Amino acid sequence: MNYYFSKTLECSFEEAESRVREGLSKVGMGIVMEIDFREKFKEKLNIDFRPYKVLGACSPGHAYRSILKEDKLGVLLPCNVLIQQIGENLTEISAMDPEGAMMAVDNPEVKCITDEVRAKLQRFIEEL
Repeated sequence: MNYYFSKTLECSFEEAESRVREGLSKVGMGIVMEIDFREKFKEKLNIDFRPYKVLGACSPGHAYRSILKEDKLGVLLPCNVLIQQIGENLTEISAMDPEGAMMAVDNPEVKCITDEVRAKLQRFIEEL
């Protein structure tokens, strides 16, 4: 089982990021955090790295319902979406498959919610 869904776009990193933000919004997910690894590697290690950013995507309603069923579930949230430049005018988008992250949660009610979020993320990637 893959732990992610991905798609390569023929566009700049900036355009891909814009499309990701718009695409997540279209499937009802918001961005609750972001980490710019390129920036952090430069700042902390003085290493130049390709554009590589992680966005923490969340569907608030799904997160709320899940946390009501399993109060420790927050350690597995949000769903990460990776944007990375892989070549000139080539950017790969990868979204975590929440099914893999939730395998250890032995709660059928959470499984149903996870399936809904999984479908959203798959649709998001397909529609990019």
